[in-house]
Amino acid sequence: MYAVVEVASFQFKVQEGDVIDAPSLDNEVGKSFDIDSVLLIANGEDVRMGDPIVKGAKVTFEVVRHFRGDKDISFKFRRRKNSKKTIGSRPDLTALKVTKISV
Repeated sequence: MYAVVEVASFQFKVQEGDVIDAPSLDNEVGKSFDIDSVLLIANGEDVRMGDPIVKGAKVTFEVVRHFRGDKDISFKFRRRKNSKKTIGSRPDLTALKVTKISV
């Protein structure tokens, strides 16, 4: 059984026991919370798609930790202008563990 959920405007395909790295959330480490924005649930041949969400479906997550992701580097270069610029950023992320998928 798997589900496609929307967490902080990002879509993730999850199964029970998966750990995903979502954008930073304000929940405490060790706490559980539910997300009702389930876009699709599939259990073998039984596939339920939402319009836009599946009614009555929810996914329970547990917050594992808060951390900063790897550095993303952007490099801008203009030829023959003696101009170059390097920019780096590290996104704040939250690791979420899927504990239960229910319909």
